[in-house]
Amino acid sequence: MIQMEKGGLMEPEGYMRKALQLAQMAGAEGEVPVGCIIVWDGKIVGQGRNRREQNKNALCHAEIEAMDMACRTLGGWRLWKAQLYVTLEPCPMCAGAIFNARIPTVYYGASDPNLGACGGKFDLFATGLAPCPQVTGGLLAEESAALLRTFFRHLRKKI
Repeated sequence: MIQMEKGGLMEPEGYMRKALQLAQMAGAEGEVPVGCIIVWDGKIVGQGRNRREQNKNALCHAEIEAMDMACRTLGGWRLWKAQLYVTLEPCPMCAGAIFNARIPTVYYGASDPNLGACGGKFDLFATGLAPCPQVTGGLLAEESAALLRTFFRHLRKKI
């Protein structure tokens, strides 16, 4: 396990703040600033940040990296007791991976009206397929959105 919080479980906001730290790291590396944490029984078992540019790979989203680490940490692909915290609403690829990993709880920060698959553009989890996670959006949304706005503002100035 990566980490156990002293004194028991952290609140969702605390885990999202850790995801925001990962997003800041991604942004500093020239990646779209998205970070993700996966928690199992109060322990952080997976974490990730966008690395598509660094790895030259379209699959290197924060959620995929965090799920990969969680599966390796736990020794299995079923994340049936996990909570996923991500700074940006998951895209269709990541929502599909969340569904397939059986993650029951998802928290995200900023909505994504262009590619969001949890209600921003469409809702993959409203299809009636089971089991669908409980999704809570808007957790530290302004902090998450501010990171993205700043990143893209700087990127546009370079062009």
